[in-house]
Amino acid sequence: MPDYDVLCIGNAIVDIIAQCDDAFLVTNGIIKGAMNLIDTKRAELLYSHMGPAIEASGGSAGNTAAGVASFGGRAAFSGKVSNDALGEIYAHDIHAQGVAFDTTPLEGEPPTARSMIFVTPDGERSMNTYLGACVELGPEDVEADKASGAKVTYFEGYLWDPPRAKEAIRQTAKLAHAAGREVSMTLSDSFCVDRYRDEFLDLMRSGTVDIVFANSDEIKSLYQTSSFDEAVAQIRKDCKIAAVTRSEKGSVIVRGDETVVIEATAIKELVDTTGAGDLYAAGFLHGYTQGRNLKTCGDLGSLAAGLVIQQIGPRPRQNLRREAERAGLL
Repeated sequence: MPDYDVLCIGNAIVDIIAQCDDAFLVTNGIIKGAMNLIDTKRAELLYSHMGPAIEASGGSAGNTAAGVASFGGRAAFSGKVSNDALGEIYAHDIHAQGVAFDTTPLEGEPPTARSMIFVTPDGERSMNTYLGACVELGPEDVEADKASGAKVTYFEGYLWDPPRAKEAIRQTAKLAHAAGREVSMTLSDSFCVDRYRDEFLDLMRSGTVDIVFANSDEIKSLYQTSSFDEAVAQIRKDCKIAAVTRSEKGSVIVRGDETVVIEATAIKELVDTTGAGDLYAAGFLHGYTQGRNLKTCGDLGSLAAGLVIQQIGPRPRQNLRREAERAGLL
């Protein structure tokens, strides 16, 4: 029996979330809806301009791990924090959500990563991320037992920004495939795709990655087309399974010649889109690792995403297993 259902690898980031208007974004030169990488000076400047804020452990793959655990799945996370106050907060939060987290913390500088997230009245989030200790994640942090023992290893495309993390991912993927497991990635962000398009396509076409998660903007950026249908036709040929989210239009899952269309979960109010894609992946991967069909996997993803966008913060406050049972999905 595998030790874990899903091993998630990503940037370990503490989110600092505040609400603002669109004018604030313009005044401060923030690209709306994107993840903007910033340095220490810029981080201090934006923090000084922030209104009242909520601190919450985040990071894309960490959010996915927390979601898998909330569904009742066995989740592990690998990511680098520093041995500082924010690092302790991060470790406490992810352990409290039932996720195994054993990456050795960094001693000294740089400090634990933080992302200043500004949420506009339309619920869109604009992220400004100082990667800090994340850039120190490297091959020495690969946990061979988890890589070989997890049914699916999942990593975020954002890991292509810190250079040594690429080596860790490739090494982990080799261990996973050697043990007969599967490897999954999320494209993370259309700007991230622009930076690493050729490398992402190679990961898929070489078989390093089996399952891909993306949203409509990311997949169109990947194939440099304005046509969603054309992009889906391309990705169908490039990986084993692709799950593509389309906000209120739901999602489309393709596997070979098979196509499954998933409806979005009805919501009462859109509060904050932070974590929507991460929680969709959590629901999908939980269903997938339990042997569910693609329709149920997509419905579980849609449910989790629909719940998280009705709250501030990227990790589920409800027990997702209970909510899935209530919806008749588990």
